[in-house]
Amino acid sequence: MSPRLLAAAGALAALAAAAPARAQHGPRTSIGDTAANLPPPAVLQDIGIEERLGNALPLDTELVDWNGRPFRLRDAFDGKKPVVLSLVYYDCPMMCGLILSGAAKAMRENGLVLGKDFEAVTLSFDPEERPAQGAERRRGYLQSMGLSDAGSGWPFLVGTAAASRAIADAVGFRYAKDAATGEWAHMAAIFVLTPDGRVSRYLYGIEYPPKDLRLAVVEAAGGKVGTSFDRLMLTCFRYDPASRKYEPYAIGFLRVGGALVLAALSGLILGLVWRERRAKARSAA
Repeated sequence: MSPRLLAAAGALAALAAAAPARAQHGPRTSIGDTAANLPPPAVLQDIGIEERLGNALPLDTELVDWNGRPFRLRDAFDGKKPVVLSLVYYDCPMMCGLILSGAAKAMRENGLVLGKDFEAVTLSFDPEERPAQGAERRRGYLQSMGLSDAGSGWPFLVGTAAASRAIADAVGFRYAKDAATGEWAHMAAIFVLTPDGRVSRYLYGIEYPPKDLRLAVVEAAGGKVGTSFDRLMLTCFRYDPASRKYEPYAIGFLRVGGALVLAALSGLILGLVWRERRAKARSAA
């Protein structure tokens, strides 16, 4: 296998290892027992994601945009809209492209509008990559969403090793370079940030249900984007760390049901009072 395929296989193995463990039934072969007892590759011991909800990102970090111009991370935040952050490297042989494709698909299908309801930013953590590589990737993913690359939306950035590491550390994203292949090993996830640059939600994997991304964006914005129905949905759905998805929230449904019953009873009582007063008025006349 080529070094790129080996690196991709290692990255996907790390992703599989991060998924919730499932019980295995039936007898194991001696080969399986041997493989299970082998230690993971050393590079995989240095990668992972440690959730740091509420942690502030270093917004004054100096980066470079896809046009080669200076860019501070703060430039991606306007204080009003949440930001969807992806940490990848542009020359990745497999997984980074899947992460960005999954993010673009979810952003295209979630019903919210990039640039109006939320922003997105992508940063390469490979310090050797150049703005032109980011420009090429940006063009392709914006076109996949039916958007022009002529504007300033969804910046694709590069930076120094220290700058990228500072941002990655803030969201608890650990990555490492495999000396044997020259490729980077890392987990698959995107990060939803609040309008003031704090970690709000982690979405894992390479495919992100549009509903989950929409709810995560609305949640990060404190209900200031989206519709009233979205805010109602957040009452009935909660992010489940076990399944890593937004799942129905029983207490939320009970609260909504109770509110609807209370509203119905209030309407009934008001109607009865109105009818009684109207009847008395007719009798007096």
